[in-house]
Amino acid sequence: MPSISRTTHTINASGQAPGRLASRIALILIGKNKAAYAPNLDIGDFVQVENAKEMRISETKAAQKHYYSHSTYAKGFKAKSMQSVMKTDITEVLRRAVSRMLPKNSHRVTRLKRLKISI
Repeated sequence: MPSISRTTHTINASGQAPGRLASRIALILIGKNKAAYAPNLDIGDFVQVENAKEMRISETKAAQKHYYSHSTYAKGFKAKSMQSVMKTDITEVLRRAVSRMLPKNSHRVTRLKRLKISI
């Protein structure tokens, strides 16, 4: 097993689209940028994102994109628009994008804990 040395990557989010930014972040959190990458190991680095409020999101995208969830109960379907999520917390848009780009396995929660987003 390789020794895990984690470094901190700082990314400036100003003028960048959240999806393209999230794919770069997910790659670093997973550890695919390292030579010792293995799918069963969590060797990713820390990522610090700055200027999240200056991400480039168009008005139509914010109005049309929805985040869906279901509680598995009858009538448990919920939908939130990107606009409403942005009003409460702009960093949540990027966090959701990164979360959904990570593999759905036991490493997902620990990888998301290494993501720090500042406004």
